[in-house]
Amino acid sequence: MRRCATLKQSLTKSLARLGEKFMGAFSGTPVNRGGPYREHREVPRFTLIASIELREPETDTRISGRISEISRKGCYVDVLITLPEGTGLDVRISRDQGVFETKGKIVYVQHGMGMGVTFVDPAPEQLELLDTWLAEIAM
Repeated sequence: MRRCATLKQSLTKSLARLGEKFMGAFSGTPVNRGGPYREHREVPRFTLIASIELREPETDTRISGRISEISRKGCYVDVLITLPEGTGLDVRISRDQGVFETKGKIVYVQHGMGMGVTFVDPAPEQLELLDTWLAEIAM
């Protein structure tokens, strides 16, 4: 039993290191390499389809949609109804491999299409999960 726990810890740390290694230089092909917001990105985004729930905490406005791109810094949310740029959010991204939750902020809006959301101060365990997802995508 103890050996399994040690193996799990070792694997978790290895995946986190792998994620950190990839955050600045993914070996995969990023999407939208020459897009209009490219100059603002610190890390590339990759295709990932997953469910997302957004909640604007002041009014309790809730929007469900899907993400089509993700990076360690944020994601693109495909939704017809958008909120204003600068809006703070509670973000919840769901996949079979777990749920990523953090605060977020809308950094750009494409009316009738979607929004770019940046992640704001994700908890370390949430970043660890996100790093695992990104390492999967990059392979």
